[in-house]
Amino acid sequence: MIKAICEAFRDRACRAIRALKKARTEETLIIFHDDADGICSAAIAKAALEREGFRTRMFCLEKLYPEVLSSVHERTGQIIFYVDIGSAHADLISRVNQSRNLVVILDHHDPQPASDPKVFDLNLEHFGFKGETDFSGATCCYLFAQVLNKQNAELAYLALVGSCEIPEGFKGLNAHVLREALENGLIQPKGKSFEIKKLQVRIDKLFSMLQVLGAVGYYEGGPTLGVKVCLEGGISEAKATVEALEERRKKANKRVLAKLYRERLRETEHIQWFDAADAYEGMGTKVIGQFCSFLSYQRRLVKPYKYLFGFMDVPQTIPGWGELKQKLVKASVRTPKPLQSLIRAGKALGAVELLLQASRGFGVADGHEFAASAVLPEEKKKELIELSEKVCGEFKAKS
Repeated sequence: MIKAICEAFRDRACRAIRALKKARTEETLIIFHDDADGICSAAIAKAALEREGFRTRMFCLEKLYPEVLSSVHERTGQIIFYVDIGSAHADLISRVNQSRNLVVILDHHDPQPASDPKVFDLNLEHFGFKGETDFSGATCCYLFAQVLNKQNAELAYLALVGSCEIPEGFKGLNAHVLREALENGLIQPKGKSFEIKKLQVRIDKLFSMLQVLGAVGYYEGGPTLGVKVCLEGGISEAKATVEALEERRKKANKRVLAKLYRERLRETEHIQWFDAADAYEGMGTKVIGQFCSFLSYQRRLVKPYKYLFGFMDVPQTIPGWGELKQKLVKASVRTPKPLQSLIRAGKALGAVELLLQASRGFGVADGHEFAASAVLPEEKKKELIELSEKVCGEFKAKS
């Protein structure tokens, strides 16, 4: 077990594990996010739980839509794991669960408090670490898996792949995971990255592949294929799928970018935004956040001290669940580098706090200081921009 991890996390994890062993059911549901970190988190949870004799079922969700949550939790006596997703809505999960099921959350997004005693949120932010820099969702899953069974040390490489989404590199708890993985011979230096010996692929390469499978391939079984690749290999076979998906996304990106150069971003005093509408039809909504991240570096288009909002339509079909009743859109927010310096200094709101305040009452928001997103009714797009501008103005007036 990593020495840097606090005893409070271990104690809480042990309590969850005791409840887990007591509440054995025929099947354990793993709900996971549709990016590389989420896929690695799901792979860790699947391997660790199956090692203990649990049968697992996977369910990939882009967002915790309230109507989906309500249907998932209406049954009684289930074991449900939320990995790389869930903490931001632990309060909502608690309300819909009502102690009917044992719930374990392993996440790194900014958390809300859980009120249900059967909801164990083991997000390491509760124990003094930062999800933006110190650990990923996959790292949280790995540390829990280590408490569950020391043999799960063999899964450390997956925590490192998931942690590639953190721009600062392997710091905090991730630095300890890296050291463990090297000491145990799971990885070896390879150029500027590390090669996973079991899979014979570089960590950064696998991360890039999973980002495409999860987001672009969300409606075509990409997340499930990603979990399989993480645990069983088959990199060369998956490569053709990734290349085809990536080519489709590149074409959509080029169309959106060309439109933005023609029409420019729409702006308020603190916000700049665009609407991709159905430009990414057939792809998961994670792609709009990935495009916004790319766009935030385009200085000819983007103002350095304004929040960048990007909208896209949310397909109403949820793979493995059914049809959403309401027509929704996703809003992704990114903060250009100069704005990030203001956020660090306390002179501007973090992206997730901005969205939480602006979408309160009609949106489902989560994320981090520099990157966040929300789903909201289609007719609320204009209101979200107006309220976001109002929130920024009020914060500036108080500062």
